[in-house]
Amino acid sequence: MATSLGLFSTFLSGKTASLTAKSSSRTSLILAHPHPAPGNLLMVRTVTSATVSNEAPGTRAPRGIMKPRRVSPEMQALVGVPEISRTQALKQIWAHIKEHNLQCSMLTFPNTVHYATPADPENKKIIICDEKLKKIFGGKERIGFLEIAGLISPHFLK
Repeated sequence: MATSLGLFSTFLSGKTASLTAKSSSRTSLILAHPHPAPGNLLMVRTVTSATVSNEAPGTRAPRGIMKPRRVSPEMQALVGVPEISRTQALKQIWAHIKEHNLQCSMLTFPNTVHYATPADPENKKIIICDEKLKKIFGGKERIGFLEIAGLISPHFLK
């Protein structure tokens, strides 16, 4: 469905304007200024209509993090497909982490860091990497959940 927007535009005309002039589909004459401008110019106001395209929302091709990209063999072993978007890859990584109960919380004591058991339900900020995740996360034993997005970037090929 096309929509239109009425805008007023002002311009100077050297000709005498009439309020009964025929209107075109794009511009119509609606008002002539009663006092002529210097040099016998007449100020005229018109209504200009603009239309919006009929393109339905959501029909454009995916871009950015939504665009499927080829992935490395390590990432392919985890997600199971040779091409995937970043958002879908993150969803599958999180599903793997939760399925294998690899999240745990980090308890800090003076001068030490203690990792609680994976069954701890509170404040799960640390991911304990299994063999599949170690291949994706550079061989690290543990990572913070905020590091995941940065560590998967090298696995998306251009």
